[in-house]
Amino acid sequence: METIYIETEYIKLDALLKFASLVGTGGEAKYVIAEGMVKVNGEVCTARGKKLRPGDTVEFDRFRLKVDRNEA
Repeated sequence: METIYIETEYIKLDALLKFASLVGTGGEAKYVIAEGMVKVNGEVCTARGKKLRPGDTVEFDRFRLKVDRNEA
């Protein structure tokens, strides 16, 4: 599992997929989310604007990400 650190209160699901380089474009993110290929906290999520906060996990393809706060 890879940890993605954010400095804001939340990050949207489509932005997370792009930020983590799991997809190349926003259009690709929109497609994989709409097709039910992404899970948030173990459940399929089709809302690309889903707000992810520290502690949330995302699964896509063979990747698993955990969102955490950057306390820099």
